[in-house]
Amino acid sequence: MGAVTPPFRIMGIVNATPDSFSDGGRYLDADAAVAHARELEAEGAAILDLGGESTRPGAEPVPADEERRRVVPVIEALAAGGTRAQLSIDTTKLAVAQAAVDAGATYVNDVTAFRHDPDLAGLVADRGLDCCLMHMRGEPRTMQEAPVYDDVVSDVKAFLEERMAFAVAQGVPEERIQLDPGIGFGKTVAHNLELLARLGELVALGRPVLVGVSRKSFLGALTGRAVDDRLAATLAANVLAFERGAELFRVHDVAPLRDALTVAAATVRRP
Repeated sequence: MGAVTPPFRIMGIVNATPDSFSDGGRYLDADAAVAHARELEAEGAAILDLGGESTRPGAEPVPADEERRRVVPVIEALAAGGTRAQLSIDTTKLAVAQAAVDAGATYVNDVTAFRHDPDLAGLVADRGLDCCLMHMRGEPRTMQEAPVYDDVVSDVKAFLEERMAFAVAQGVPEERIQLDPGIGFGKTVAHNLELLARLGELVALGRPVLVGVSRKSFLGALTGRAVDDRLAATLAANVLAFERGAELFRVHDVAPLRDALTVAAATVRRP
């Protein structure tokens, strides 16, 4: 029997930052980031998401030159080393994305969904890239200041529909777009849980849905666990998201999630 392509893809997180909420500073050195990325690929990551600017609540912006300095050598080394994983740049800035794509990235993960720098959509269109459009209320510095929605799922769905329409109007083929509800980005614990419970309403938009719940604070609020002790909660949330139709999963811990989703894929009958 030949290998069966799993109905999910795992995006491994590579934070080349000093201040990310979980692993800030561990992979700021380019060699350390490359080694970590290769480990994640070996564990089953289909996409490696390289970021040089933290988007944790309260994070301060990073100049484009510094962001480029952090991520471009890592992408160049991975591309030159023959990685089979797709290389993603986690940025909101056109200049950073251009440099990353020139270095070998083929995926743009923009937490502002092309709102911070609308010209990013043109780059994605012109270079034939994949992209992920995420919902975020405000910006990282302010997003957790008393977030309020009429109905969080309906509001997020409308936002993602509008941003997808913008991207398509700029020439991005719809089949190259993934959508992310932005768990933890301008949401309370209740908002995050509602989005996970009703994820099928976002899947109904017809594009692959990416979820990023790895080690996040709402899991700590539910379990009382510190940030580096939230693996079980992360696995549970991702398996539930898979059951509700999510296809992409952005995580720090690739191997355990690969195993959990492999079992889920063998047993769950999704809508």
